[in-house]
Amino acid sequence: MPSEPSNRLRGESSPYLRQHAHNPVDWYPWGDEALALARAEDRPILLSVGYSACHWCHVMARESFEDPAIAALMNEHFVNIKVDREERPDLDEVYMSAVQAISGSGGWPMTVFLTPLLQPFYGGTYFPPEDRYGRPGFPRVLTQVAGHFRDRREQVEEQAGRLLALLDRGAANRTPGERLTEETLEAARGAYAESYDEAFGGFGQAPKFPGAMGLLFLLRRHWRADDTQALRMVEHTLTCMARGGVYDQLGGGFHRYSVDERWLVPHFEKMLYDNALLAWCYTEAYQATGRPLYRDVVTGTLDYVRREMERPEGGYWSTQDADTEGEEGRYYVWRREEVEAALQPGAAAAVCARYGVTAEGNFENGANVLHIASDLASVAGELGRSEAEVEGEVAASRSRLLELRQRRKTPTVDDKVIAAWNGLMVTAMARAGRALGKEEYVTSASRAATALTDELCRDGRLYHSARQGRLGVPGFQDDYAAVIGSLLDLYEATLEAAWLTRAAQLAQEMVERFWDGEGGGFCLTESGTPNLIVRPRPVYDLAVPSGSALATLALLRLGAMTGEARWRDLAESVLSQYSELLERAPTACGMMLCALEFAAAPPLEVALAGPAAGVRLLLSALHRDYLPHKVVVRGDDAPGGRALAYDRAAAGRAAAFVCRDSVCSPPVTEATALVDLLSAGER
Repeated sequence: MPSEPSNRLRGESSPYLRQHAHNPVDWYPWGDEALALARAEDRPILLSVGYSACHWCHVMARESFEDPAIAALMNEHFVNIKVDREERPDLDEVYMSAVQAISGSGGWPMTVFLTPLLQPFYGGTYFPPEDRYGRPGFPRVLTQVAGHFRDRREQVEEQAGRLLALLDRGAANRTPGERLTEETLEAARGAYAESYDEAFGGFGQAPKFPGAMGLLFLLRRHWRADDTQALRMVEHTLTCMARGGVYDQLGGGFHRYSVDERWLVPHFEKMLYDNALLAWCYTEAYQATGRPLYRDVVTGTLDYVRREMERPEGGYWSTQDADTEGEEGRYYVWRREEVEAALQPGAAAAVCARYGVTAEGNFENGANVLHIASDLASVAGELGRSEAEVEGEVAASRSRLLELRQRRKTPTVDDKVIAAWNGLMVTAMARAGRALGKEEYVTSASRAATALTDELCRDGRLYHSARQGRLGVPGFQDDYAAVIGSLLDLYEATLEAAWLTRAAQLAQEMVERFWDGEGGGFCLTESGTPNLIVRPRPVYDLAVPSGSALATLALLRLGAMTGEARWRDLAESVLSQYSELLERAPTACGMMLCALEFAAAPPLEVALAGPAAGVRLLLSALHRDYLPHKVVVRGDDAPGGRALAYDRAAAGRAAAFVCRDSVCSPPVTEATALVDLLSAGER
């Protein structure tokens, strides 16, 4: 019996690359061997970029990369390189920009054809195995691209030159503009309102992505400007998502996005960063409104992460697959007969009414994506029972269905640890832990931060990823920025000085490695990164916030906590670089708008001094309400000569000092008085 084919991906640590290790395609990982071969043989490169949880990546693999005839075409004409976008976001950023310029859209799987000098000249996303969906079949693409490279080389190189010039312009330094003003923020709020979906919440049409960064900005706009329309957009969107199938009604946590405008049917992969950003957003919405639904979503999401994505040694894995047994969503969906077989008749009727389970289904082949179709009062009235009885029955049934679901073949987990994504989840855990009084979340954040600083920091630098003890490439700017912000959040949650010290150290490293000394602002990569045709400077929020935006917000906070003006000066320099962009495309820059909101007025600085037990009570109180413009320090860590003054003023009692522009309140010793003082001074 012939042995299974294998290629050079078999020795890689990335689960995504290893998924392709037995394709008949002669895959190479990105590296010197493949790039030298392309130059030596003067062959074009076929670069394929994806990630392990990507449904359409799996589809293209089954249809094309596992097909011997298509693989033979690829092997004959190209040096074939496979890249995990989660391991190499720099390559993904550069070549996705090229694909968007070529085709007007982007996504994964991404297929890009490069000259031996790594310059892109043609590309796209998913290609079917034959002409369909209005797309050319992959064999036809391969044959035509190879023919053009062989017979029309001059045209290919001209196209590559034009694309490279375009990429260079996109990565060029931004021109500082006029100082950003309150009008900039108000215009941005108006831009969100223009694209808002009044019927189902969210922004734009299907497919719908959560857009947590914009929602975080709108919450800040509501608070500082008393903007009720901004709050209405946030509440409606968060409520619709929480009731939809994009939220896992049994297990908690969010899927990647919704294929429809109603948030009903998702693409089923679960990404660590989506769940981090949305848990952060729902936490702030709960603080701002007190709505129990938002608290329930936060706990459902973070409990899911701790149950299914948290490593035993601390920190979090990166993704869960959309597919099981070759079918997207199979793990998550239910047929009505399955529900009826699992539950007693009365319970089954209540669950089907509550979660919209029908014989016809709302997904493929009669299956149902669970969503909240009716409120409990309506279900109780329909079934002639009390609301309390139905609520208890539905809760018990959810536990039973989740138990049964966990016996199915579970989605594959990509067990890489990615610094930036872990940083976002530490932020979510630390903020939610203090806001909701859930100490287990703060503990999870502390363990993750310890793992990050122990495992991914080597020889004075942060690394981007690790898997099973193997480090990936050195960290990118967004890794540093997300981790710095998370350490500040963890410091504010625990008042453990080591986190503030480490955040300041990483901030210094980030500036030394990524700051553009000529034009200002941050680059994604360090200068001199090999085999990179341009040094990218991402400016927009995509699935995650831009590293520049995360850095700007973190540096503003760090400056306020430490009293070091240099951090705020750097942050304001970045904001000036964004002035034209924030006016032209504000909805693409939600996290930078959050930073601008923070910079628009001096923050409230809260220093806590005195005995530890009393300080913990005050700390819990000041994290309970929505106060996005505050920073918190322990008096011992306060800048300059303030620490001794705080200690003397506290006179042995636990006390809080609220300061703005270096003017501080008298000591406050009662939690309710502290909250009242903060609420009065925040805006």
